[in-house]
Amino acid sequence: MTRQLTAIIEREDDGYVALCPGLDIASQGETVAEARANLKEALELFFETASTTEIQERLHSEVYVTQVEVEVA
Repeated sequence: MTRQLTAIIEREDDGYVALCPGLDIASQGETVAEARANLKEALELFFETASTTEIQERLHSEVYVTQVEVEVA
């Protein structure tokens, strides 16, 4: 079975951080592709080792990615 999850990747210092907000799992890499691949591996390991209860507790059923406009002084 496969599942679509949201991933957010952003530059941090000399590399990239990849976050899956739906499970609060993160990874990193030197490139966007490496960060994404490392996050995928971390997620696969989580699903292989976590109990059904832990997966249900951590898995957010709805995740929204949006932008917010704020006033900056």
